[in-house]
Amino acid sequence: MWHSPKIIRSSHQPSHPQLIQQIPTSSPILKPNCKFSRRELTVYTNTSLLLLLSSQTHLSPLRSEETQSNPNSRSNISICTDRTPTKRAFLDISIDGERVGRIIIGIDEQNTPIGAARLSNLISGAAGISYRKKEFIKIMPNYIQHGGVRSYGVDAEMANRRGSNLAVENLVTEWERVNGDCLGTKNLKGSVGIIVRDPFKPPPKVKIVARKGKLEIDEEEVGKDVNGTEFVIAMRDSPELDSSALVVGKVLEGMEVVERIGQVKTVQENTSSPYFRAAKLIGDKRAVVAERGFNRPYSKMEMQKAF
Repeated sequence: MWHSPKIIRSSHQPSHPQLIQQIPTSSPILKPNCKFSRRELTVYTNTSLLLLLSSQTHLSPLRSEETQSNPNSRSNISICTDRTPTKRAFLDISIDGERVGRIIIGIDEQNTPIGAARLSNLISGAAGISYRKKEFIKIMPNYIQHGGVRSYGVDAEMANRRGSNLAVENLVTEWERVNGDCLGTKNLKGSVGIIVRDPFKPPPKVKIVARKGKLEIDEEEVGKDVNGTEFVIAMRDSPELDSSALVVGKVLEGMEVVERIGQVKTVQENTSSPYFRAAKLIGDKRAVVAERGFNRPYSKMEMQKAF
């Protein structure tokens, strides 16, 4: 048995009554053969959609007020904007033995405690080794990069005596957390970041070797991993650093010194050469060595003092 359709009327008063009144409200009567004209279907559909939209329009301000009153619903952006330095560090820079000025860095220990402790200990020498007499190794259009300390030889021995752990795994974990909490560019102008991974490191080189009379496929690592002591200072916004650098502070004073370093002449880059591209594609070590030399300064730039 066919029943006549029931029209469900909303108890809410629509926010646009004039628009509602202009649309016919008579619903089509169901017939035994269920045949409707196009005009009847159009009128019925438009009426239902308009009632639904008017209800949602009325509820949307309530939802926005609920979102504002609930702090858990908002994204945590404090780590991106509220970078209040908790410690200061001082870097005295020289170029070819001539002192050019001091850079004062504010270190953020609250949002990035692991990276801040690493940078602070290397500047003060609490890690058993320090940045004193260490050089800047790369000058890019948007940032300058310091070479850090070596993870072998005398630097490694001095760090072991103090029990310092220069492993980069904890820094990578913190970098992943910051990237998840903070969207957009992290390495803004004046920011200071620790290099935690090398985005330009080529994949392992596959080769065939003979072992015990059998041929086996082996992988040879090309290049070297970072040790978590190199750091960068951004002269301009540098989104290309977000994939490799953990921001741990910012320059408070001495950006003119950073700009002075950025004006030093460097080794010209030759990555557009087809010979270089082919060598890097096949994992030739000579291409890796050549790439390390690109953008290196001709002058010797080092920290006379760091504290």
